[in-house]
Amino acid sequence: MNLKQIKAFAFDIDGVATDGGVFCNSDGDLLRTYDAKDGFAIRMAVLNGFPVAVITGGSSESIRKRMITSGVKPEDVFLHCRNKMEQFTQFCERYGLRPEEVMYFGDDIPDIECMKASGCGVCPSDAVEDAIKAADWVTDAPGGKGCLREAIEKTLKKQGKWVFDAAEYKAKF
Repeated sequence: MNLKQIKAFAFDIDGVATDGGVFCNSDGDLLRTYDAKDGFAIRMAVLNGFPVAVITGGSSESIRKRMITSGVKPEDVFLHCRNKMEQFTQFCERYGLRPEEVMYFGDDIPDIECMKASGCGVCPSDAVEDAIKAADWVTDAPGGKGCLREAIEKTLKKQGKWVFDAAEYKAKF
């Protein structure tokens, strides 16, 4: 696993950015909880020039809103995905990336194809067995409890890009 080749990050939501728990309100919207440390790691990636994509089967607009506040561009939030490779390929093409330059995080069977196509397939410690077998890296953290932070921080540190600029952060977020 060569973390220095990584130029972008892509991830699933349920089971990766969240613990997989879903609340349903009376309007039928599905709500999730996110770890603020994961959100900060996404912002650090964006601040340091890394494109970030969300590729999820979830369809709630609340996902889009949360990811945009974390710095993900609206056009890079892919909801209601049923064949995630289509959106993964679209994301790579948009930024002129080779799949091996992207770190992909997934936790379940629909993510495995993207995990294998990417330069580093990552899954949280509580992913399903098939995803764990397909992963290049299984984080110590479970989904929704810092797995994004763990891998993004380590990757940026390896590249000398885990650098926080308070003025830039304030201006962007």
